[in-house]
Amino acid sequence: MAEPGAKTVRKKKLSSINIAMDMVKDGRADAFVSAGNTGAAVAAATLKLRTLPGVDRAGIASALPNEHGICHILDAGANPEAKPEHLVAYAVMGTAFARGVLGVKNPKVGLMSNGEEDEKGTTFTKEAFKLLKATPGITFVGNVEGRDLFETELDVVLCDGFVGNIMLKTIEATAKAVSKWLKTEIQGNPLRIAGAMLAQGAFKALKEKSSYETYGGSPLLGVNGVVIIAHGSSTALAVRNAIRVGLETVEKGVNPRIEEALATIQKSATVEV
Repeated sequence: MAEPGAKTVRKKKLSSINIAMDMVKDGRADAFVSAGNTGAAVAAATLKLRTLPGVDRAGIASALPNEHGICHILDAGANPEAKPEHLVAYAVMGTAFARGVLGVKNPKVGLMSNGEEDEKGTTFTKEAFKLLKATPGITFVGNVEGRDLFETELDVVLCDGFVGNIMLKTIEATAKAVSKWLKTEIQGNPLRIAGAMLAQGAFKALKEKSSYETYGGSPLLGVNGVVIIAHGSSTALAVRNAIRVGLETVEKGVNPRIEEALATIQKSATVEV
């Protein structure tokens, strides 16, 4: 897990990640699922499967529950040094995934920034904003902030892999901390313990909704094959759900949807020129 991704993929030809990815490449398997080294899985997918036409960098779409359903952070760690045009491809791919797998008719796409106003953000996010606003086939709602991840009706939130990975890990750590603090406060008082027993059903439902195990794995969108990245601490339930996500991605034909959407955008750009 501590080894560098691309270098290890080239060095360890008989690693399980390499063998499984080769099976997808050769058509002996329809999907790849791994809870191992994320960097190695991304590197193997990029080197062996290559990216889809119109995609320069693949991105990890990680599910996050909110008040309106499920929002995907894209990219959650595959491409830490993204360019503005990479986020355009992420918007198209995230939209295709939300439509195909989640059944969202009109997925809403937001760009993570330090304010909702159009002029807010870094040079990178400002340039990405301009490109996204001009991209056909997506519903771009503009800049969003951290609170919007949970309160606003969003299906895809765009960012580079560096920001996305930090956000995801911070959210996970916060959820664990709040759960621990809540248990400590409840256990210190008999009345609270009795109340907690009465609210057991609510706690169970909340845990199920917020747990990574429920969502299983995150699709690596943009590679020429179905690749699912599972959490490094995955339980048997999480692995089962990661396999389910892989199965749904194959059955719903997400990659053909992505290719079609990207081809339409490229055709539109050619006509304008």
